[in-house]
Amino acid sequence: MAHPQSRRAILGGAGLVAAGCVLRGVSASAQPAAGATDMVRGVAGPVKFSTGTAPPRTPAPALATDCHHHVYDARFPADPRTQLRPPDASPEDYRALARRLGTQRSVLVTPSTYGTDNRLHLQAMRELGPERARMVAVVDTSVTDAQLREMHEAGVRGIRFNLVQAGVTTVDMLEPLSARVQALGWHTQIHMLGDQIAEHEALFMRLPAPIVFDHLGRIPMDKGVEHAGYKTVRRLMERGRTWVKLSGAYMDTKVGPAGRWSDTVPVAQGYATGAPERCVWASDWPHVTEPAEKPDDAALFDLLTDWVPDEAARKRVLVDNPATLYGFAKG
Repeated sequence: MAHPQSRRAILGGAGLVAAGCVLRGVSASAQPAAGATDMVRGVAGPVKFSTGTAPPRTPAPALATDCHHHVYDARFPADPRTQLRPPDASPEDYRALARRLGTQRSVLVTPSTYGTDNRLHLQAMRELGPERARMVAVVDTSVTDAQLREMHEAGVRGIRFNLVQAGVTTVDMLEPLSARVQALGWHTQIHMLGDQIAEHEALFMRLPAPIVFDHLGRIPMDKGVEHAGYKTVRRLMERGRTWVKLSGAYMDTKVGPAGRWSDTVPVAQGYATGAPERCVWASDWPHVTEPAEKPDDAALFDLLTDWVPDEAARKRVLVDNPATLYGFAKG
């Protein structure tokens, strides 16, 4: 049975308000890249939950979008049905990451920690402003149509199902909720392991709303493009309504940062060449799955040049595709 969702928890009522949720796009200290048109070079500096201080070698195109990050605040209670309890990661901390990378838009994603309580991320999105931020929420089948419409007006453009970490969403909620959000033009964002994706291919083929798979589809990189989950994602992409987030290189790699996550390249390139109009990039900051050693976000951003070598195609991944998927103004 679905856990009842209060209007306050979903829509961010007047009670708990996250202090310091001021993230108004990339800092003015980010610099245009020398000799480049409409490119933004990141600015060196420390970032919480990220190794290193140097900016990426590769400048970002103007309006580059980070399509998946979270914030955390202990003043917002964790859902007791969930397991992850990361330390606080504020919007101001994220602002430092955007400045370092040169990104100017972002998509907040309610993490499993908060269950269906979207208040913290709705507050952060309001502070960012409608021109800079969108959001993916977490709901269950008790959500009302009126609540969904109010979230749409606030800037929410999808719902997430995290079926890897313990949480509040289940596979049996996918089909009914996909049907309900389709009318709003939303998508269903799915975090599953590659084996799970392959197992549920028939279900995905039936879903009425577009699908977005997190983190390269969580394909075991020692199997790569031969894995059944990768083949399922490619078949779904060929149908024209499935997207992939080029992100989370550290999650399923076997070579790690020492090998520059090189085993992820065939999978990422396969998605990006097969459906270049339906790939987006994301940082996954603050990297809560990596508590022992945080990755270098600049190196992860530079990895995109291996995943998508063509500069025009990278602009599509970083700017044009996010504008289509999340409803940003097209510049």
